[in-house]
Parts: sequence; C-alpha cells; structure tokens
Amino acid sequence: MWVFRFLFTETARLLRSAEGRRLLGLALRYGGKPRNQTVHVSFGKYRFRVPDALSFVWQFREIFVDEFYRFNTTSTSPVIFDCGTNIGTSVAYFRQTYPNARIIAFEADEQISATLQDNLRQNQISGVEVITKAVWTNDEGIWFGSDQADSASIFSQTDRKLVPSIRLRDFLLRETRVDMLKMDIEGAETDVLTDCHDALAHVQNLFVEFHAYLDHPQTLASVMNVLEDSGFRYYINTSQYRHAPLANHRYKGSDSMDLQLNIFAYRN
Repeated sequence: MWVFRFLFTETARLLRSAEGRRLLGLALRYGGKPRNQTVHVSFGKYRFRVPDALSFVWQFREIFVDEFYRFNTTSTSPVIFDCGTNIGTSVAYFRQTYPNARIIAFEADEQISATLQDNLRQNQISGVEVITKAVWTNDEGIWFGSDQADSASIFSQTDRKLVPSIRLRDFLLRETRVDMLKMDIEGAETDVLTDCHDALAHVQNLFVEFHAYLDHPQTLASVMNVLEDSGFRYYINTSQYRHAPLANHRYKGSDSMDLQLNIFAYRN
C-alpha cells in the first residue's frame, strides 16, 4: 500500500505546480523513447535538441521542478559558473530566473557543447560565455571517456580521448564575487575542489553532484573538508535508493558508481 500512497502523494504534489504538470507531460511524451537517440523536446517557451530523452526528463525535474539551482542573491547581475553545462537546461533556468546574470558555461564534450550552443541560439538565450573545455586542476588537458548520456566521465574507459581543460581555480580568482558555482563534472569534483581550496572565499553558493565510482576511492570526506574549511553550511540529499545496502553494493541503474549525492553549500 505504501507504494500507491507514495505515487498518489507525489503525483498530487506535481499537479499543484505548472512545472510539475509540465514534468508529467514530458515524462509521458518522452520517457519511453529509446535511450541515446537524439530527439527534439518542447517545454514551456523552449525547444531543445537532446541526445537522450530520459536524461532530459530527469534534468527537467531537478532543475525546473525541484529547483536545485535556485539561490538567494542581492546582486542585480549575479555571476554564475556552470561547470558541466551539458545541453543547456541549466542555462535556460539561470537566464529565466536571473535575467541579468553573467553566465560562464563549461562543457568538456565537443558534441554536447555544439548541441548546447545550438539550443542557446535556437531559443535566443544570449549573453552566455561557452567554454568548450573540461574543468580541471590545470590547463594541460584531461583524458575523458564519453560512453553514453549518463556515464561520460574521467573514469570512463570507452572512447577515451584527451580533451582541453582549464584550471577552475584561475577563473575563480579573476572574480571578486561568484554568486553561484554549479559543479556537475562526473567524478572530477574532488580533485577540482581540492585545487580550489584557497579560491572559494568569495563564492556564495555552491552545488556539487558528487560521484563515487567503483574501483576508485570514495572521497566524500575530502569534499566536505573543503566546504567546511571554506566556511560553508551544507545540505546533502540523494535521488538514489538501494535496497539492503550492506548486501547490495550497487544501486539500480548504474554499472559504474556506488554513490551519487547532491551537495548544496551556502553562506549564511
């Protein structure tokens, strides 16, 4: 019975908002599409080309329904660093919510970046600086594997190639204030945040999608130490559920990770 109560409660919650109702429509229309095939999706005033429909539906929920990237600011033109921009769903949200923001978007994958820039042009989302390079600890390039829509990372062993990189620390130190630093960089977050340890004092809000890949050390403590030392308060949640986690060491839907967390850090 609890399953039906959950489904009823969740559906009722979504129906109470325009974006929730839009999510239900997107899920019905696109959720059953074959994986890793390019489709065009429409949501609100936007029309996006996406390489994987199910991934997009999940992005839409996190970004527009649950508003993972909403932050408080007194600035009329907040500075937003979007690291791991993907196809631009986050940029659409940032531009819609903070119309005068200065947005710098970093995307490592050339093909995904091309889709991102096409989506921005087609939807007349302007004033975004797109940097087609990986966010990393130096500017010497990084080996990057591009498997599928949900599994491209520095740890992926399929179709690996050396992609150009930037040192995020250098970009942060050029700013006097960063209102939002969003980081979804598929496993590189621990190294990058550690390298940026002394460059976070003027960052006001930070979102990190933390990943722990199988056969690699779990480094959550390192990330949290950086955040605590930098004076952030934080909140952590996960969208993953694992039955009998002490016996089942992988969560359903991933063959490469055993932990994925959303970390929200902010200053009082």
